Amino acid sequence: MLKITKKHTLNLKILRFFIIPTILVLTPFFNNIQDAKAGLEFQWNQDDSYRRLRWYQKENKRRFRNKIYFFLRPSDRRTDLLKINLAIPKTFDSTLNNEKISFCKVKIGGFEGRTKCLEDIPADFEIKTDESGLSSLDIYPYSPIPSNKDSYAIVFKIFNPKKSGLYQFHSYGQPKGKSFLNYLGSWTIVID
Repeated sequence: MLKITKKHTLNLKILRFFIIPTILVLTPFFNNIQDAKAGLEFQWNQDDSYRRLRWYQKENKRRFRNKIYFFLRPSDRRTDLLKINLAIPKTFDSTLNNEKISFCKVKIGGFEGRTKCLEDIPADFEIKTDESGLSSLDIYPYSPIPSNKDSYAIVFKIFNPKKSGLYQFHSYGQPKGKSFLNYLGSWTIVID
């Protein structure tokens, strides 16, 4: 009887020696580890005039087809807007054309629902590029964008740039009755 218990304890020690390290080594391969999405944004030259705006993108990998929503929530618009200007970073090397840009009333998704356009807002789009290579997008809605409780979005359907990095888009709006543009805020897009 004593020999049988010694044999079982020896077998358990050997089994433990081989199985535990195997489980520890193979655990990361069985787990589908997702990228951590941090809720922290770091700005190098932070000042009081910078306003961070919300955005959403479907895919953040390089050269992938992507749909980017640049949100203008009610708190981002203090007055009715006649024109919206979007400053595109010089390093954002992706082909933009009017057919792949839209402006819509949007339902911002979250824990319980998806982000989706509820109603397309008819508008004219004008893409400008100056001598230094800076691009901007001017959006002229057919009727002014009201400062109500609805959220609006500028939607890009594009391929992501070849280079990964942070891309900061700045937004300006022309209020009703004014001839100049006011700073609305900035979006910082991440491409991995």
